[in-house]
Amino acid sequence: MVFLSLNRTIGFAESTFVRKSSKKIWFFSHLIVLLQSLKTKHIMDNIKKPLLGMTLTELKQVATEMGMPAFTGGQMAKWLYGQHVASIDEMTNISKANRERLKEEYEIGAMMPVDAQYSQDGTIKYLFPVSSNNTHSTSVTKYVETVFIPDGDRATLCVSCQVGCKMNCLFCQTGKQGFEGNLTVSDILNQIYALPERDLLTNIVFMGQGEPMDNLDNVLKATEILTADYGWAWSPKRITVSSVGIRGKLKRFIEESDCHLAISLHSPLPEQRQELMPAEKGMSIEDVVELLHHYDFSHQRRLSFEYIVFGGVNDTKTHARALVTLLAGLDCRINLIRFHQIPDVDLHGASEEKMEWLRDYLTSHGIFTTIRASRGQDIYAACGLLSTRRGAEKK
Repeated sequence: MVFLSLNRTIGFAESTFVRKSSKKIWFFSHLIVLLQSLKTKHIMDNIKKPLLGMTLTELKQVATEMGMPAFTGGQMAKWLYGQHVASIDEMTNISKANRERLKEEYEIGAMMPVDAQYSQDGTIKYLFPVSSNNTHSTSVTKYVETVFIPDGDRATLCVSCQVGCKMNCLFCQTGKQGFEGNLTVSDILNQIYALPERDLLTNIVFMGQGEPMDNLDNVLKATEILTADYGWAWSPKRITVSSVGIRGKLKRFIEESDCHLAISLHSPLPEQRQELMPAEKGMSIEDVVELLHHYDFSHQRRLSFEYIVFGGVNDTKTHARALVTLLAGLDCRINLIRFHQIPDVDLHGASEEKMEWLRDYLTSHGIFTTIRASRGQDIYAACGLLSTRRGAEKK
């Protein structure tokens, strides 16, 4: 009721503002600003904090701050990450009084997808609302796209970490929409928590919308919860995080995480890579590779390079030789990816014959190389095609 009254008052003030003489403009303009501030404060004051995305330490802190035993935090963790409950009321080994107290300030924070598109090959693209990017002062809700990819006894989820992206790679649809915000840990994990096929998942790749190193704190925290004993208890070998390479952030990720790493390469020639990927200016591919040489990827942790093949652009013998030289001495693999056309970009995919030639050349020169199967192209879920703006417009 308070919210509706504020909306009506703001509307009255705005309509009155346009009718008044210049002597009244100052008063009504300041009144509108004040009313908008009250409306925002009212909304913010009534927003409950999500438990989803909290570590065990944080959940214990919530419990103690609310006058509950610290072990209640452990109980909450089991209900969240072990049982995937939909409401605090389902945490039945916590007293009803404590559950009611929790509900005053907290909620689970899970949000179901608002749209799903189904590919002929079984791939499903989901559209998830994002709580952290709702400005609360407007009615505009942001969304991210998440892709579920079943493949025999393997099921991979491609998750997003940002709404939009700052990297603006020439060949990527997400980069064309610009950067709209980082996802919180809750937003990242919700793509898994609220996924209808959650129990079928075998692998997760951070290759959706956004650059993981540009939201590193939240990505690291999300992967901690995914791999911790109190969380999902996944092996880090089931998770791959992709990056263009960001100075300082990439080093920190390697040292603080045991998850697999995939580097977006796309050209071994620095000048050409900069044309395709402006991030080359901040950390060159040569600097990325030099950094990687300081770490051991010969055991359980895997290092891979993602290479979208553009016809007549990066598929020549010159590029193949440069790749062999650049990656010499690294224990790694290359994934060749077919390019899918995006609007207003003068790039085209390479022929199947050229893809196979490049794979065979690199493999014969000591770099294990595969051609990634393209999935979900008919629903714009393939590599480089995700765009929240398009998904939001469909709604």
